[in-house]
Amino acid sequence: MRATLYRTAAPPNAPAWCRRALRRGLPRLLVLAAMLSPPAFAQSPPSETAAVQTVLEQYKQAIERLDATGTERLFSSDSKVFESGGSEGTYAQYLAHHLGPELKEFSAFRFSNYRASVKLENGLALADEAYDYTITTKAGETVQRRGVATSVLKKIAGNWRIVILHTSSRKPPAGK
Repeated sequence: MRATLYRTAAPPNAPAWCRRALRRGLPRLLVLAAMLSPPAFAQSPPSETAAVQTVLEQYKQAIERLDATGTERLFSSDSKVFESGGSEGTYAQYLAHHLGPELKEFSAFRFSNYRASVKLENGLALADEAYDYTITTKAGETVQRRGVATSVLKKIAGNWRIVILHTSSRKPPAGK
């Protein structure tokens, strides 16, 4: 069969529906448009997802630096923080009464096996993170944990801000 605008051979690695459509004479232009156009259920724009991941990464880096200076800008003023079954209040309260004093007691905090996923929905970003972490205290004690976090972010004044943060952790299984 000779290739024309209406009939052409599909490449062997083309999806089955594409090969069938081309064999049946569906115009090549329509098949190509269908292959190249984003589906109606396409994921969030990569730039928005990346912006949310940047906020999560900046927070993680501050924890590893043991310096939360400036992290308030990553959270909304009316944020809520929950940690391991307890309500910590706003991020400002959490920073002043929990995280800040805690970081001063550490000589190191390292994340490993970190993964995060972000989904944008109805103007909010829903993020979940999973990781292992190791804390070394100034007294020389080492603490290893597996942690997870769920965050809800909202765009405020053009920037993504964490409005809800919930973290929890547990000891890793023996031998891991």
